[in-house]
Amino acid sequence: MKRFVLVGLGNFGSALAESLYAQAHDVVVVDIDEDAVERIAPRVTRAVVGDGRSAEILERVGARGADAAVVSTGDDITASILATMALRDLQVKDVYVKVVSADHARVMEKIGVSETIFPERDSAQRLAARISSAAIINYFRLGPDFSIQEMAVPTPWIGRGLRELALRERFRISVIAVHDVLTDTMIAVPDPDARLKESDTLLVAGRDEDLARAAQLT
Repeated sequence: MKRFVLVGLGNFGSALAESLYAQAHDVVVVDIDEDAVERIAPRVTRAVVGDGRSAEILERVGARGADAAVVSTGDDITASILATMALRDLQVKDVYVKVVSADHARVMEKIGVSETIFPERDSAQRLAARISSAAIINYFRLGPDFSIQEMAVPTPWIGRGLRELALRERFRISVIAVHDVLTDTMIAVPDPDARLKESDTLLVAGRDEDLARAAQLT
């Protein structure tokens, strides 16, 4: 079990808190909105009405020693900066911040947060990848122009093995898992000589432009 502190109970913060709690973690949430705190209280470890910008309040709810913290204060950039600084003062090592713009992300990165999260942009990129190619089933962005994608096996690859296909040399992409959707079996270390089936999907990692070239074969 890990302990997480979340500052801000908008849609993103609330959904994240509930998800972490459902995974049996210790989840403490802080928000100035009494109604929001009351609504989520049964679905987290502890819900507190308070100002998440205050190091004193954050320490009182147990932020010091937390495994990680997430700041999700909506459009209030000043609040996210002050809450992050307060968490840093309490020596929380990993602080993740939801941002609302590229400028907001730049400011938080200057402060030295572990990661900035841009849910709207990331969701848009995943949807764009899926609807622009029938081969793409899922899309997970890992960094600028780099992702992991789940894709259908292109028709020319069916019946051939990964070693024969030499995808790293031809496309500069790596297959990290094979998923047989008929049996719902995930093979994390694929046999390079096993023949790919029409019922397989591939989890592949690489630059977006290289992954797009491979997906066009479908």
